[in-house]
Amino acid sequence: MSFSAVELIIKKRERQELTSKEINWLVENYTSGVVADEQMSALAMAILLNGMDRREIKDLTMAMIASGERLDFSGLTAPTSDKHSTGGVGDKITLPLAPLVASYGVAVPQLSGRGLGHTGGTLDKLESIPGWQATLSNTELYSQLAEIGAVICAAGTGLAPADRKLYSLRDVTGTVEAIPLIASSIMSKKIAEGTSSLVLDVKVGSGAFMKTLDTAIELAQTLVQLGKDAGVNTSALLTDMSTPLGLKIGNALEVEESVEVLQGGGPADVVELTVELAKEMLKLAGLGDVDPSENLKNGKAFDKWRQMITAQGGDPDAELPKARHSHEVLATESGFITRLDALDVGVASWRLGAGRERKEDAVQFGAGVQLHAQLGDRVKKGEPLMTLFTDTEEKFARALGLAEQAVSISEQSSGARKLILHRIS
Repeated sequence: MSFSAVELIIKKRERQELTSKEINWLVENYTSGVVADEQMSALAMAILLNGMDRREIKDLTMAMIASGERLDFSGLTAPTSDKHSTGGVGDKITLPLAPLVASYGVAVPQLSGRGLGHTGGTLDKLESIPGWQATLSNTELYSQLAEIGAVICAAGTGLAPADRKLYSLRDVTGTVEAIPLIASSIMSKKIAEGTSSLVLDVKVGSGAFMKTLDTAIELAQTLVQLGKDAGVNTSALLTDMSTPLGLKIGNALEVEESVEVLQGGGPADVVELTVELAKEMLKLAGLGDVDPSENLKNGKAFDKWRQMITAQGGDPDAELPKARHSHEVLATESGFITRLDALDVGVASWRLGAGRERKEDAVQFGAGVQLHAQLGDRVKKGEPLMTLFTDTEEKFARALGLAEQAVSISEQSSGARKLILHRIS
């Protein structure tokens, strides 16, 4: 059966539902190139503006899975568990989390992506490690899981290829935030990946794609239901992204901070979220109540990190890239930091070169922002609030205003930040 891409665009533009057959035709023909990028861009915008119902989202997800192959880890002796974050600023949690969970004997097949808009991509971060390779064959992925227990890599070209095409398109067409496209993108990869359990970290706040708790709950419920429909044991944590996670934002900078966490240090918020997500992953994998902070302190998680990086060609002892230029942003008054806006800091980091403006752009590994104080901290006038890093000195001009407006300082403290806002299981 054949349809017209233009007719489907108009149908969704007019707030009508697409049938299962129409969705299957669309995904199959977009994957093969019959439906052009500009047509899918128009449809993505119509979906962003007018939405999809649960049946449409499920059909879209299953059609994207059917566009490629499915992995099977049932032959592993260890249970499998994975985590997916909807993206944020300074969100490097995957890096310490995968080896931490693997250190308890649970296999973690973490298929990750690149940066979307102002949010960093896990693969971009890890590629700042000299020699590290994001691309593994299915055989290499399986072997590394069996031997080491943790893999962070790019999804193979055969896995949900429809999502691979649409993922890049969303980033450059202003349609990243569409809940149906987020849900189908995440779950098509995760279901096709073959993990038996999945924990979702759904971000909420200015630096997230979901700005309010209500929209984040809607997305989380959609994701969890898609997982359960496909037989994947799924739960979600909704976590705060109004303020950046940790103190370092940018590719190599976030690797540095992840290593600090794996060595028993690091910022309290990064440690807290890593441990909470690890607890949930281990619970879904059948290990019951475990305190994952132990393996951060005793070095077992760091040992697993070194094995994981080395297995993918990386040198865990190599010096990470440093930016050529830096600029300090100073406090204009004394007091407590009562606002540290994640979106402003994220876009500043992106403008410095840590992210992409077009899908074919390269990132600067050393670019980004290092915070010298976090939300709730007391600062003195003239003290450094943050340092901006870039290889391209003229990029400071576009980033500086955002960095300066990201911070509000008051005489009274605003109180402690609540990191975990809601749970769905």
